Amino acid sequence: MKEIILIKNGEIALKGLNRSTFEDTMIRNIKRRIAHIGKIEVRKSQSTITVTPKDEFFDMDAAVDIIKKVFGIKALCRACEIEKDIEVIKKTCKSYLENDLLNAKTFKVIAKRSDKKFPLNSPQICREIGGYLLSKFRNLSVDVINPEVTVVIEIRDQFAYIHSSQLEGAGGMPTGTGGRAMLLISGGIDSPVAGYMLAKRGVELSAVHFASPPYTSDRALEKVKDLLRQMTLYTGRIKLYTVSFTEIQEKIRDQIPEEYSTLVMRRFMMRIASEIAKKDEAKALITGESLGQVASQTLDAICCTDAVSKMPVFRPLIGMDKEEIIEISRKIETFEVSVQPFEDCCTVFTPKHPKTKPEMDKLVAVEDVLNVDALVENAVNNTETEFIWFK
Repeated sequence: MKEIILIKNGEIALKGLNRSTFEDTMIRNIKRRIAHIGKIEVRKSQSTITVTPKDEFFDMDAAVDIIKKVFGIKALCRACEIEKDIEVIKKTCKSYLENDLLNAKTFKVIAKRSDKKFPLNSPQICREIGGYLLSKFRNLSVDVINPEVTVVIEIRDQFAYIHSSQLEGAGGMPTGTGGRAMLLISGGIDSPVAGYMLAKRGVELSAVHFASPPYTSDRALEKVKDLLRQMTLYTGRIKLYTVSFTEIQEKIRDQIPEEYSTLVMRRFMMRIASEIAKKDEAKALITGESLGQVASQTLDAICCTDAVSKMPVFRPLIGMDKEEIIEISRKIETFEVSVQPFEDCCTVFTPKHPKTKPEMDKLVAVEDVLNVDALVENAVNNTETEFIWFK
């Protein structure tokens, strides 16, 4: 009896002639994520992928927990891989699912037969297995509507598979199939959620963070790294670019009218992020902005900040309210880190009455007192980089 992890594809199954490319990328992602657990063999057949441990002490529970966060997977489960013989299937159902069946009162059997050469059809398999299990477990009765345990038998080309509970996968598209984009991450609730949502569409993430010491602390930067570590459970490793933003913020404070300071700051962030993204070969920027949430996220303000970006700016949260965003942040377990009380640069020198409907001509005139190109170049050249991995 061999225990494996059985993985069901999601949207990949609809990709037609390109499907193998998406599957191969997802398989590489799976192998990278669980490489520290032990050696595995991965096979793909139809819309299913099997992961077979090759180490005696392979931690199946840990592997399942990691794999269910790999994008592209619709569902997965631990399963038993056996030969396609009805008597072997009967005995294996009893032994492999014994604990589940002993602790239940009701069950049903589902059979899926993709190998049409197998001598029994699906209803016949269900009757054979159901009758056998009823004879072995006197505590059980059949409930086809709401059973406590569902016994699933899959008859495929090479093997038969037995399993019961099935876990929901992360869905989406495999990371790396949708290009690369640069996430502007502050340390709040929104930006990790925005990054997660684009990563779910196959986008590989890099990240840029603006730090303003001594106004922001080392702990604030560590908080951002903690957020990215949590995100890597879904995205794989993330390259972090940390920009020293103090000089720019001080010049904005000293030379820009207070009501324009946030907008000018945001425009600098867009310019710097665009330059770093180009060097990183990223094709777009990602922000966690939601329309109308704060003064810098009005439609007029967003138009003013986008005007200086040299690439598309994706805002996956733009139509969401805070409760919807928080719900996702709790799901991906970034919320508790995000609400830690360490200030980021966006909360430094916050104006009392920021412009919510800025006029582009006036904003450009206000900004002209600064040597914008030199400040951007200096910030880009002094950016620090590191890779973030989950610990």
